Amino acid sequence: MSIDTQQLLEQARAWAAIDPDAETKAQLEGIIAQVEAGDAAATADLADRFSGTLQFGTAGLRAELGAGPMRMNRVVVQRAAQGLADYATARASAEGWKKISAVVGFDARKNSDVFALDTAAIFTAAGIEVHLMPSALPTPVTAWATREYGAEIGVMVTASHNPPNDNGYKVYLGGAAVEPGARGAQIIPPYDGDIAAAIAAVETPVLAADGWTVLPESVATDYIARVTPLVEQKERDLKIVLTPMHGVGGKTAEAVLRQAGFTNVTLVPEQAEPDPKFSTVAFPNPEEPGALDLAMDLADKVDADLIIANDPDADRAAFAVKRDGAWAMLRGDEAGAILATRVLASVSDPAEATFANSIVSSRLAGAIAKAAGVAHYETLTGFKWIARVDNLTFGYEEALGYCVDHAQVRDKDGISAALVMADYAQELKDAGSSFPALLDEIATEHGLYATDQLSVRVDDLAQIPTMMKRLRANPPAELAESPVVSVEDLTEGTETLPPTDGMRYYTEDSTRVIVRPSGTEPKLKCYLEVVVPISGSVADARQVTSTKLALLKADMTAALGL
Repeated sequence: MSIDTQQLLEQARAWAAIDPDAETKAQLEGIIAQVEAGDAAATADLADRFSGTLQFGTAGLRAELGAGPMRMNRVVVQRAAQGLADYATARASAEGWKKISAVVGFDARKNSDVFALDTAAIFTAAGIEVHLMPSALPTPVTAWATREYGAEIGVMVTASHNPPNDNGYKVYLGGAAVEPGARGAQIIPPYDGDIAAAIAAVETPVLAADGWTVLPESVATDYIARVTPLVEQKERDLKIVLTPMHGVGGKTAEAVLRQAGFTNVTLVPEQAEPDPKFSTVAFPNPEEPGALDLAMDLADKVDADLIIANDPDADRAAFAVKRDGAWAMLRGDEAGAILATRVLASVSDPAEATFANSIVSSRLAGAIAKAAGVAHYETLTGFKWIARVDNLTFGYEEALGYCVDHAQVRDKDGISAALVMADYAQELKDAGSSFPALLDEIATEHGLYATDQLSVRVDDLAQIPTMMKRLRANPPAELAESPVVSVEDLTEGTETLPPTDGMRYYTEDSTRVIVRPSGTEPKLKCYLEVVVPISGSVADARQVTSTKLALLKADMTAALGL
């Protein structure tokens, strides 16, 4: 046995000795026994689990459940909670905060409630006043409550739309811990680095036996009461099929819709209740092929007008409508343009409004804002950036994330977005129109902005920097038969954006490609956009964009060496 393997085993045995979870402790002890017996696969597995420590990414900590510092487990969560508590108490002492309070929420994934209780116990032992959610509730409820209760810290235990065996730890700062405009938003640099340093310095977490406050179940009702005034509450006849995708958003989203007057809401029964196994879908992500099949089948049976799908923690929302007689999901960029149009209609003074979206989202929202005299900003990917835009009126990202009520929730909120989309769908139905017809009108006015994505899922994360290195060394000279006129390495930052790992290409005909590693999944993502002015029919322009996007996918596949 090599010295490296012996050192690895020593690390693993030390970890197993402090693991309070019987399941992960037994898992690790089993792997240790296999390594001791000379099992090469087990040795590689153990090396991967102890290859480093989880770091805050686009949405905080997120990884597969399991033993070791590179997995989500009670040891990792307890250290994260202790580090976060140490960070907050040190700042409170240095800066003279009057108090430290926290809101802790959780979804229905495996161990989410356990991780939340550990967090509450550690925060309480550190002298932090803790408000623990009473049950598994949507992420937007935790984000809202962090602001509502003036908490310095918000924690949401969730892995959102990741595979069933993943979990995560999302952190918000508020109260005295952050500048007023960012209270209730997710952490960004330098906060994440400072918190990570505090976590790395943790020796032994200390847990209290009790002392935290469990919020009443009415906390969800209070959130609902704040969301529903976004639209007029009146009788409506829109037929909606709703799926929470086996997650925690079903009851809250349905209550919001019904309170606003949408009485004809049918939940997909197979996906209505929380199920940590996400039994009916391969991935609990509305964007994944087949994820909306049950909803579409039900929509046909009940003759629905609109399908709404929230992801498992309900911070995102997908929408499907009838196109040429068949159900089709709106792309995130299409829903973003629709919501931008809807929000714009409620703006009384364009000079006082601000729109924002991530750099990988379509440029169409920017065109809509510019035409109306509304300020528009592009940010790095993730709502931790979008939510920090001053005076935000509407923000979105193409990955089905929308913020239509920045005053209440400084994050994406799939429930409030669903309400505003349903309200707009009702208005269009009453006028004899539809979302597809509206999108044609938007294209006629601003040009047809068509987007697509080439997503490369990898088994070995080392493949991602290899592909990025290839792109930097050999940038494409032409994309979709148009010469590349601009190549930007985003690691260097721009005038308006901080550095990030990514490449951005523009061609002569305004085609744009952005390539970046995913911050939440083992994927490399290529975001593709082509723009075609409308000179004839919109249908003809769609054919042109479809052809160009196909060429673009082929060109980027070749450029990545796939």
